Amino acid sequence: MYNGLINVYKEPGFTSMDVVAVLRGILKQKKIGHTGTLDPQAEGVLMVCLGNATKLCTFLEDKDKEYVCRMLLGTTTDTEDTTGNVIKKATFDYLSVGESGENPTITDEDIKRVINSFVGDIKQVPPMYSALKKDGKKLYELARQGIEIEREARDIKIYDIEIKEIDMPYVTFRVKCSKGTYVRSLCRDIGEKLGVGACMDHLTRTAVSFFTIDNALKLSDIERFAKEDKIDELVLETSEVFKDKKALHVLPEYAKFIDNGNPLLKEYVRLEDLEKDSDNNQYIKEDNLFRVYNASGQFVAVYSYDESRDIYMPSKMFI
Repeated sequence: MYNGLINVYKEPGFTSMDVVAVLRGILKQKKIGHTGTLDPQAEGVLMVCLGNATKLCTFLEDKDKEYVCRMLLGTTTDTEDTTGNVIKKATFDYLSVGESGENPTITDEDIKRVINSFVGDIKQVPPMYSALKKDGKKLYELARQGIEIEREARDIKIYDIEIKEIDMPYVTFRVKCSKGTYVRSLCRDIGEKLGVGACMDHLTRTAVSFFTIDNALKLSDIERFAKEDKIDELVLETSEVFKDKKALHVLPEYAKFIDNGNPLLKEYVRLEDLEKDSDNNQYIKEDNLFRVYNASGQFVAVYSYDESRDIYMPSKMFI
């Protein structure tokens, strides 16, 4: 059984679960999960967890993500993308910078100003066509029944937006955002603020944390590697997700503590791991997670530091 991660390029037309199903056939193992659903028409980075790395699924879903989105101005749909039913169409005049007219509706400067106004901490109402649940039912199930309920706005963060192209009625932009962000809903809100409505026309996820589209592999590529018995070359070690965390190595005489997933006292870990911090464990205050290795040098867990008890507590075990 393979344990680790594969950076998959999900192609349009596949659901995220389609990718998992195909990989189960290619890799001949059942224990596979994906991190962060992509809509069927969307494409790009889909991190897939194998074996014991499936414990990372929820962890990776919480990571920041980056997308390139093509937005259609002047069209509003029930799904907030072009796959849905059109609710409203708006007619507007478009004038690029430097031109003039009697009644300009939208200019390049308007588009830039409105899009940039969403950078920062904002509240976003999620779409009805989503997998979020209300009283045990997924919202998209209610939406398909013609039922629309009030959704509570959620706190999200837009770290950066860069407009790539304006080709009316389409605007293409790159956005880096926090977990829980719906780019469809971002398009909806941009359109509302411009006064003409908008929906998402196409979406490509270009990054999840430090996993980027440049290194993503299509299912056909993975299948080819499988036929050549080279899957090991594709699988990233689970520890790669935590490569920016400080490492702790458990001493041989305390091996049973890490083997059983017990809390760890400082005297249980290699002295030089603690000595790397010369300022009273300053890094503990900055980041509370640690990669933990057993006496054989095998990555086995992620622990957090409990400052009140001066002890390391298990967060995720991978053995």
